[in-house]
Amino acid sequence: MVWLRETRTELHGLDGIIVYVDKAGEAPERYAAGWKDRANRVLADPNALFKIASISKLYIAVAAAKVISAGHLSLEDTLAELLPDLTGRIENAEQITLRMLLQHRSGIPNFTDHAAFDWSRSHTDISESLELVLDTPADFNPDARYQYSNTNYLLIGRILDNTLGYSHHRYIQEEIVAPLGLTQTYGVLSEVDLEDVVSGYHTGYDGDLKEQGYVIPGGSMVATVQDVGVFLRALVDGLLLREDEQAIYTSVYWYEHTGLLPGYQSIARYHEDMDAVVVAFVNTSGGNMWTIAEMVYSRIVGIVSE
Repeated sequence: MVWLRETRTELHGLDGIIVYVDKAGEAPERYAAGWKDRANRVLADPNALFKIASISKLYIAVAAAKVISAGHLSLEDTLAELLPDLTGRIENAEQITLRMLLQHRSGIPNFTDHAAFDWSRSHTDISESLELVLDTPADFNPDARYQYSNTNYLLIGRILDNTLGYSHHRYIQEEIVAPLGLTQTYGVLSEVDLEDVVSGYHTGYDGDLKEQGYVIPGGSMVATVQDVGVFLRALVDGLLLREDEQAIYTSVYWYEHTGLLPGYQSIARYHEDMDAVVVAFVNTSGGNMWTIAEMVYSRIVGIVSE
């Protein structure tokens, strides 16, 4: 993948990119191009930490599958049963099941779509974000259709915390991350040294968004590209979950995800046709940067398939 080591021009305006490729029968490889820190002229580092945003939902779905398999939760438990304080505040709470939350089929509005949600600032108050959609009409009846909603995974995080009696972040570390031998995966940004984190840039904004916090479940995790790639490969190959856990996971979620926070775009996908995991992190957002990131990702996948 020589082109990825060339000048920033090859990145079509993206500030930096980090890539991990694990293709069956070949040793995993990492690549980096562009800047880790544009202002200080620090080159992209394949070992740097990155805000993986909604890729975090894969880890929460795995945690839920394990807790369900252990008999502590059921896919058919209702939101009213699991979080009774929200009965009457979330429409259809008596009909919405944990399965629907996991599959984005609840009909609960997405708090990040609310007019009052401001992407330009840190989000360190989970309850404040949830309040944006409480006492509002459902987008559709439970299980009527699919519609991605970050609120679903905010609620699953709370359900897991209540069920476990401690943070789901700790559970993910102890039951998912540690058994894989991963040492560069964290629940929230405050757990890491900011010097180890890739700087984030947004089109039309001159500053560095690295310090902007986001603690809401389903979007808060920080990791290296290799840690994400190893996690996804283990999940795909059945090395992470027992057979019963894997069956639950497969019934509710998929083996890929993207992520987006101001300054940070991420893609983690398993390509079954060539038995390859390809993960890409880009530290530029806004404008048409997502389209460009997907275009660059497609080019990478095309090279991997050759």
